[in-house]
Amino acid sequence: MDTVNPLLVSSASGLKMDVNGGEMSKNPTLICAPIMADSIDKMVTLMAKAKASTADRVEIRLDSLKNFNPFEDLNVLIKQCPLPTLFTYRPVWEGGQYGGDEKKRLDVLRLAMELGADYIDVELKVAHEFIKSIGGKKPEKFQVIVSSHNYQSTPSVEELGNLVVKIQSTGADIVKIATTAIDITDVARIFQITVHSQVPIIGLVMGERGLISRILCTKFGGYLTFGTLEAGVVSAPGQPTINDLLNLYNFRQLGPDTKVYGIIGKPVGHSKSPVLYNEAFKSAGFNGVFVHLLVDDLEMFLRTYSSTDFAGFSCTIPHKETAVKCCDEVDPVAKSIGAVNCIIRRQSDGKLFGYNTDYIGAISAIEDGLQARYNMSSAAGSPLAGKLFVVIGAGGAGKALAYGAKQKGARVVIANRTYERARELANVIGGDALSLDDLARFHPEDGMILANTTSIGMQPNIDQTPMPKDALKYYSLVFDAVYTPKITRLLREAEETGATIVSGLEMFIGQAYEQFERFTGLPAPKEQFRRTMSKY
Repeated sequence: MDTVNPLLVSSASGLKMDVNGGEMSKNPTLICAPIMADSIDKMVTLMAKAKASTADRVEIRLDSLKNFNPFEDLNVLIKQCPLPTLFTYRPVWEGGQYGGDEKKRLDVLRLAMELGADYIDVELKVAHEFIKSIGGKKPEKFQVIVSSHNYQSTPSVEELGNLVVKIQSTGADIVKIATTAIDITDVARIFQITVHSQVPIIGLVMGERGLISRILCTKFGGYLTFGTLEAGVVSAPGQPTINDLLNLYNFRQLGPDTKVYGIIGKPVGHSKSPVLYNEAFKSAGFNGVFVHLLVDDLEMFLRTYSSTDFAGFSCTIPHKETAVKCCDEVDPVAKSIGAVNCIIRRQSDGKLFGYNTDYIGAISAIEDGLQARYNMSSAAGSPLAGKLFVVIGAGGAGKALAYGAKQKGARVVIANRTYERARELANVIGGDALSLDDLARFHPEDGMILANTTSIGMQPNIDQTPMPKDALKYYSLVFDAVYTPKITRLLREAEETGATIVSGLEMFIGQAYEQFERFTGLPAPKEQFRRTMSKY
C-alpha cells in the first residue's frame, strides 16, 4: 500500500464566496440530495424536502422507480423540481438497480437532457459513445458527469491520476470517482487527486472509513458531496445526512484553511466528540472541523495525514497506548500512565505531542460525588485518600484512573479479564491485582469505590455489565467510563443498591475542557459543553 503525504499543498485555494440558504458559504462545494423512490409522486415529495433542507442539487435515481414512462415522467420531474436536477440511471453492472436494455437506458438519459435536465451522470464504460452521440445537441448550461465506481478498493495515486485522464478524454464536463475505503488512509489519495485537479471533480470514498471524504471535500476543492434526507436511507455506503453536514460539521463554513481535528478510535461512530467540539468551534469563531476517524493502524494514519492541516486528535479505545509510541514527545504524566488521549501537531514543525487528560475529568468527578455523599468540604483534602479504589480494565483509561486515584492517596486494586495485565499495571502503580472473575467475591471492606474503564455495557450491548448486582452493595460510589448510554446497566443497578453514581459523561466533559484549550489556544466554554451534552 502506498502512503502519500497528501496535502503538502495546504488545500484548494482561491475559492469563491457563495450564498446559500441565507448563509455565506466559504466554499463552492455543492450539497446534492440523492432521491430514491419507487414512484414519481414520492420523488416529487422528496424534492420539496431537499429544497427545505437547503440542498443545492438533487440526484434523481431513475433506477429506483418501479413503473417508468420516460417522456411523461421526466417532464414531471424536471418541471416540478425546485432545485437543479442531476439524472442517474445506474445499471446493475455499476452497482445500480437497472437491469434492462442498455440502448433504452441511454435513450432515457438523452431525453432527460433534451427536456431540460441540468446534469446527467453516465458511466465511464459507455461515456465515449454516449457523449459522441449528443455532439452538437448539448444545451448551453447542461453538464455531463462521467463516473467510475470501485466497490472493492481505492487504487494508487498513479492509477487514480490515469483514471481522471481517461474520464476527461471522453469529453466529460465533470469527473466523478467513487472508491471504497479498506483503510482510512485510502482517502488521502482521493484528497491528493482532488486538490490537484484542473477540472471540476467529485472524489468520494465509500464506507465508514471513507466518511471524511464526504465532509472534507470542501477543504480540498471537490465539486459536490452527497447528503441524505434521512439517516440510513443512502444511495451509497457511508453518506452523511444533509442535517449532519450543515449542523454537525458546519459544512458551509469549511474552507481551504480549515484545520482538521478528530476522534481516533475503533469503534468510533458512537462518539459525541464531534457534536461537542464543532458546536464550540462555531461559537468561538474558530476555523476548525472535528470528525470521526475510524482508524485501524494508528501509526500509518499519523504518517499518512502528516500535514499541519491535520492539527490535533482525541484518542480513544483501542489506540491510547499505541499513541504513546507514535508521538515525538509525551507529557510526563501521560508517560507515567502509559496512555495518550490527546495528540497535538505543532504547527511550526509538524511534531506530535501526546497528553493525557482522561484522569483529570474522571478523578475530579469522582471526588465531587464523594464530597456530596459525605457532605465534605473540598478544603479537607481529597476524599479519595485512604479509600480502596477498584479499577476494572487495564487499558488506557484504566491506567489513567489508577494513576489518578493513586496520586490522591487511594489504595488501588486492578481487576481485568486477563490477570497478567492486571498484575502488570498493579506493579507499575503500586497496587493489587485480581482477575475479573474473582471481583464479585472481593469485599475486604465496605464503602469501596468502583470504576469501570472497559467498554462492557456500551451501545449496542446495553444489557451487559462487568459486575453482578449483589456485589455492588460493598461500594459507596460507582463510576462508569461508558457514556453511551448515559446510565449504563452497571450504574442503574449500583444506584438501586444505594451507591452514589458518576456517569462517564462527567469524565468525557472534564477531559474535553483541556483538549479544547490545547486544540484552539482558547478557554474552554464549560457551560456550553454541559448544555450540549445535557441533550444526550
